[in-house]
Amino acid sequence: MPRSWSKKRERQYEHIRDGLEDRGKGEDEAEEIAARTVNKERARAGEAKTVSKTSTDDISSGRRGGLRSHRGAGGRTRDQLYEEAKHRNIKGRSKMNKAELERAVGR
Repeated sequence: MPRSWSKKRERQYEHIRDGLEDRGKGEDEAEEIAARTVNKERARAGEAKTVSKTSTDDISSGRRGGLRSHRGAGGRTRDQLYEEAKHRNIKGRSKMNKAELERAVGR
């Protein structure tokens, strides 16, 4: 756990990690998911130095409950796909819909 986390965030991290391990996730994967979740909540609460647009504009991690995980039925949002396309420098991304962005990023 990073030192910059408050006691509350450390408890949140441990709770999420333990819950994921109880549900069968491996230790490394549980730690990564827990850390990402806590960091996103820190960004939403204004506790982090840097934040991404999707961290602050998306619904909260707790409410979402995995609805938009990379493997879930709905998959990633159009905005998440657009950001990946932007990082990959895919041409014409601004005119693409969600299905086209999914094909373009190859997932």
